[in-house]
Amino acid sequence: MFYRINEVPYGAFSNFSPHPFTLDGHLWPTSEHYFQAQKFVGHPAHQDEIRLAASPMEAAEKGRERHRPLRPDWNVVRDDVMRRALAAKFAAHPELTALLLSTGDEILIEKTTNDYYWGCGTEGTGKNRLGELLMELRKERQDAH
Repeated sequence: MFYRINEVPYGAFSNFSPHPFTLDGHLWPTSEHYFQAQKFVGHPAHQDEIRLAASPMEAAEKGRERHRPLRPDWNVVRDDVMRRALAAKFAAHPELTALLLSTGDEILIEKTTNDYYWGCGTEGTGKNRLGELLMELRKERQDAH
């Protein structure tokens, strides 16, 4: 289980972890910055504002602001956006890939209380999509070794 970035060792799996990477021609401070900015493809000013946010929490807050022009296909593409962010983050940081591979076949769970899509939620009944995508990435990396 992982959630907070300061929880060793798996906090690095959090989208808030300070592991920058380059994707789509820009340096992203965290995967959260990238993910939130992709909600506004076609609106570079909104994307840049989120990319330049001082923290991943600020990026998340800006990404949730409803005055921004949310792309109409967001619910369809959000998993693929997260998949791309994770692939870029882990490719840029071999130590993260090593950590991910060290989990073997363990189930990875984002232990959240209020997120029932990306995490497990309070009752553990959430979709845990972030954990699932990390396990998918792990399998790809295991097969490549």
